[in-house]
This record gives sequence, C-alpha cells and structure tokens, in this order.
Amino acid sequence: MTVSRRNLLFWGAISGLLAAVLAYFGNPKNMAICIACFVRDVAGSLRLHTAAPVQYFRPEIAGLILGAFLISVITGEFRPTGGSSPATRFVLGFIMVTGALIFLGCPTRMVLRMASGEIAAWIGLVGFIGGVSTGAFFLKKGFTLGRNHETKAQSGYALPIAMAVLTLMAALTAWFTASTTGPGSIHAPFIISFVVALLFGIIAQRTRMCFGGAVRDGVLIRNFDLAMLIGGFFTVMLIYNIATGNFHIVAYGPIAHAQTLWNISGLYVVGFAAVLLGGCPLRQLILAGQGSSDSVVTVLGMLVGAACAHNFSVAASAAAPATAEAAAKAGGPGQAGMTATIVCIVLLFIIAYAGTRKKNSVKTETAANAA
Repeated sequence: MTVSRRNLLFWGAISGLLAAVLAYFGNPKNMAICIACFVRDVAGSLRLHTAAPVQYFRPEIAGLILGAFLISVITGEFRPTGGSSPATRFVLGFIMVTGALIFLGCPTRMVLRMASGEIAAWIGLVGFIGGVSTGAFFLKKGFTLGRNHETKAQSGYALPIAMAVLTLMAALTAWFTASTTGPGSIHAPFIISFVVALLFGIIAQRTRMCFGGAVRDGVLIRNFDLAMLIGGFFTVMLIYNIATGNFHIVAYGPIAHAQTLWNISGLYVVGFAAVLLGGCPLRQLILAGQGSSDSVVTVLGMLVGAACAHNFSVAASAAAPATAEAAAKAGGPGQAGMTATIVCIVLLFIIAYAGTRKKNSVKTETAANAA
C-alpha cells in the first residue's frame, strides 16, 4: 500500500470514503471518525465521567484496534513490545486528549471540519503545525522516550481481546450508559460503525497513516508521502460534503467553537504531544492493535484524560446560535480549560527538554569514555 504516492493517495481516498459512509449512516457530519471525541464517549459509556450528552460505546474505537490487530497478525507485523517510558507516555496521552477536547476534535476531525468549510478548523491547523514543528525541533536535538523491547505475546493480545469482549457486551447488553441527547446520541448503526472502522484500521495499519506524522515528515525531511494519505482523505470528504449540502463556509460548524486562541492552543498541544509520542491519536490506536504496550498505555492515558476533562470542566463547550428559548453561546473553554491548556504546554516543554537532555548526556558520557 505504500509503494508509491499514487497508492497512498488512493488509500487515503478510500479512508475518506469510509468516513463518508459513517457520516451518511448517522455519525455527526463533521465528526465521522474523531478519535478523541469517540474515546471521550467511550469513557462516558463506562461511567468514567458523568457528562450525559457524551456517553456512548463507540464501536469505531474497537474496530480500529481490532482491524490493526487482525491485519498485523496476517502479515506477520504483530510484534508485542513495551518498556519505552510507559509512565511518561500515559501523561502524554492524557495531555494530547486534553488539547483535543479544548479544540473539540483530534487531527482527524480537524481535517473533517476543514473539509466542511469551517474557518475555525483551518485556523486550528496553524496551531497543529506549530505543535508538530516544536516537537520536531526537539527530535532534531535528540529527544527520545527510550528504546522498547520485545515482550511476551499475551501483553500484545490483551487490548484487542479486551476490546472484543467490550464490543460484544455493548452489542448484546444494556450495561453501558448511552446518551439520549447531544453528540453521544448521534451515531450510525452499531454493526456498520464497527465494520467500517475495522476496514479503516486495516488501511491505517498498512499505510502507516498518521496525521501528526504527515506534518512531522514534511518539517523534518521534506517527505510528503504521508501527506498524500491525508490529501486523499480530505478530498473525498470535501466532495461528499459538497454533494450532500454539508459544505458551508462558516466561522464554526456543529459541535465546535470559534475561540481562535484556544483552537490554536488546543491543537498546538495535540501536535506537540503527538510528535513526542511518535504518533497522533489514530496512530496510537493502530500501534496498540499491532502489539505495542507503550501505545496501550498511551490509549489508557487518553481514556483517563477524556474522563477528567469532563469531570473537572476542562473540555471546551460548543458554540450555539441564539434561539427563541436561549441566548447565543460563544462556547470554548472555561477558566479550568484555559488553565489546563497552559499547564499542558508547560509540561510538554519540560518532558521534551528532559528527554533531550538525557539523550545528550548519554552521548557526552559515551564520548568521554571512548576518549
């Protein structure tokens, strides 16, 4: 799937088509396959937070992980690994999803919102590129979270098996909480969501799809192969939105806000964290599916981070126009969200600096011993 840019463009377009299928069958139009939003909804379904409008077990999350798992087993790329700064990865996963919920979407949803004509998403792109560029700067300085190593096979099977069990429970029982209003109540049929995400996960694993990686490679080595994937994804969703009347040039779309500073800052956090982690939220799910315990820890950090963002009023609220019953709402993060965003940026610089200094110290010590 990665032989040529033409192939990557094609598979990016197929991924966009799968996202369009989810939107057509009932997922929110500009949230067809948003990793951060869906992790947040899953956290709500498990009662990790109590925000009633965003509680639903999204089978897309399980489908992505299981799709990556199945295809990696078939192709011999399933490789259980772990041990690369798991505690730091948990914190970075927590930080990354916090930034996404300040923007109200991960990089995947950023592109979906851009394809719908939303100006706020295009402005947010500036922050995402800035965050990725900052992370790339520290990579060039030698940042690393350390090497991973091969682990026992059961550690790689743990998350896929857990997701398969949870998916069956969600499909066959009423044990999970589900929203009756709000974004959590808007979804495609369960089986369609799961199957489409399974296919999406297979493509993402085979093509190494990563929204953060696409920008990182462009900044670091002027390689735009991964950008072809994103270009194909964006183009198909743009065509779909125009064809279905969902394309509108507006300040913000549904379930979004137009607070420029915090759209930029939120995605800055996401881009910076994604580079330090070695992949965006989507990529972390795919790596977790193909056996990386480090990415499993990151995903758990995202799950806990999403829960905390709603339990402690950190997540931004969506803007809303005035109605006969209520005044217009500007949306965006409150004081807690603004503070959390600043804290996240500070923590990212601390983690990046510490990882860089440790790497450079090892180089210096090695050179001294050699002398």
